[in-house]
Amino acid sequence: MPDPANLTLHANSVAYQGKAILITGGAGRGKSTLSLALMGRGCGLIADDQTYLSVQDGQLMAACPPAISGLIEARGIGILNATAHPPAPVALCIDMDRTETERLPPQRSVTYLGVTVPLILHVQHCHFDAAVMHYISAGRNA
Repeated sequence: MPDPANLTLHANSVAYQGKAILITGGAGRGKSTLSLALMGRGCGLIADDQTYLSVQDGQLMAACPPAISGLIEARGIGILNATAHPPAPVALCIDMDRTETERLPPQRSVTYLGVTVPLILHVQHCHFDAAVMHYISAGRNA
């Protein structure tokens, strides 16, 4: 029987300065592409393709299944090695299945295992990875 205090998502997760970014979406939606771009900007890889979620001290934690730790798929290139980042509290979730249509979108959130975290939708613009990095570093103003 599954543990109700844990959840495995078809999602990627990376971390920057101890804060995890959870990237959700269906197959081929760009989760690994965004993860690689964020890793190129200084993020560490927690998990590619599957992320374990749990709650510790009221925080939603992202972790990697041991079998895929330190591995990320780069489409058309292969499976790449990466330094495995330890579990980290989720500070932001990105939904790659939905595209943002508003110039200045409202603040959104998503709840997993009873913990609510900020949510942004996929932005189809070349600045997306840079904006995500700035968001995780400095936050959002209104």
